[in-house]
Amino acid sequence: MTKPHLPSHFMEPSPFIDYYETLEISPNANAETIDRIFRYLAQRYHPDNQDTGDHHRFSEIVRAHDTLRDPVRRARYDIQHKNYTESRSKLAEEAGNPENMERDVEIQEKLLSILYMKRRRNIHNPGLGNLELERLSGCPHEHLEFHLWYLKEKGWIARMENGTLAITVEGVDHAHSETKHTAGLKLLPDPIHSAEGF
Repeated sequence: MTKPHLPSHFMEPSPFIDYYETLEISPNANAETIDRIFRYLAQRYHPDNQDTGDHHRFSEIVRAHDTLRDPVRRARYDIQHKNYTESRSKLAEEAGNPENMERDVEIQEKLLSILYMKRRRNIHNPGLGNLELERLSGCPHEHLEFHLWYLKEKGWIARMENGTLAITVEGVDHAHSETKHTAGLKLLPDPIHSAEGF
């Protein structure tokens, strides 16, 4: 049985391949360097090489060389490579900022609280749609998907038959435990005032 042909807009985009990393060269490398490194790597990973031959690696090296050796194809590729490099730099920058994770926790707790109150108010119709959650939480669509994925994987929310999202029993228990934890912190004595009392 043959698989149905999917239109191109339904197919997942191919992951970007860094041909400069494949050839282990700098993006500023000239044509002579590209050819020299290619010859060395191609000889090393050629399938006929019994010691270090690697068909998959060899194919990647050939594709990288074919792209970077052609001035027109390289110019087009360099635009994609620049966007890819900037995207990775931004990712590393975001990963180094702990405030991003703290903000994510706040958003997830807010979403859970919204769904908690919705089920509490209407037990027979406890769900909310993605657009409603986006509006009520103030979380943009491109970030909301991540938070909803996390909450669903934890089992704290679930998709209803009508397509909306609702808090689960596990989600209610988590909300209660967080409320108790927060209340407990508020009951702790103020260390400054406690010190002044001595």
